[in-house]
Amino acid sequence: MAALWIGLPLTAQAQSGPVVVELFTSQGCSSCPPADALLHRLAERDDVLPLALHVDYWDYIGWKDQFARSAHTVRQKGYAHTAGRTMIYTPQMVIMGQDDVVGADAMQLSDVISKHLSEQPKVQIKTDREGQVLTIRLLPLVDLPQENLKVQIVQFAPVKTVEITRGELAGHQFNYAQVVEDWQQVGPWDGQSEAVISVPLTGAQPIAVLVQQDPFGAILAAARVD
Repeated sequence: MAALWIGLPLTAQAQSGPVVVELFTSQGCSSCPPADALLHRLAERDDVLPLALHVDYWDYIGWKDQFARSAHTVRQKGYAHTAGRTMIYTPQMVIMGQDDVVGADAMQLSDVISKHLSEQPKVQIKTDREGQVLTIRLLPLVDLPQENLKVQIVQFAPVKTVEITRGELAGHQFNYAQVVEDWQQVGPWDGQSEAVISVPLTGAQPIAVLVQQDPFGAILAAARVD
């Protein structure tokens, strides 16, 4: 398990949507707390949309992560397979479904986020949340290849607190940020014309809307809905 950095300089936003940073983490990983803390700071930025995906493959060492989902492990493996990697690890950050950052390299993460912020937006996402219905409007802003794009909604808790009593982090209490609680594919989109998707919701958690190349490719656009 690799250690992670504790700081990140701010960058100016130059695109219409936030940069998605997925953190693959675990309550059973002794190297993860600095990355978990970093996610709190990323969550304060308007130009970054951080999401914490707790994985389940460290549960065997003495503490079962209360937020872990096997689907998060599948997603991390999918990214690894797409990138030609044979190993997964924590903590790992995947940026916009394309780049990954290992260990304590704060400068690399800053550079990768800056790179994505400087890119021209490819898809415009407009959302309208009324009661228990979310309406998503998608509009291509550039010529996109005609391919299967998946539209996803991610429900997450801004902060959740856990006292860990076993495993490598026994005796510590942590406040975890941006904890993913549900991840759904709500529709395919060909990226060629405007589309409108209505989605029934449960709960009042904030939501991330993602447009991603299928199955584990680049995230083309994102939006946060509170």
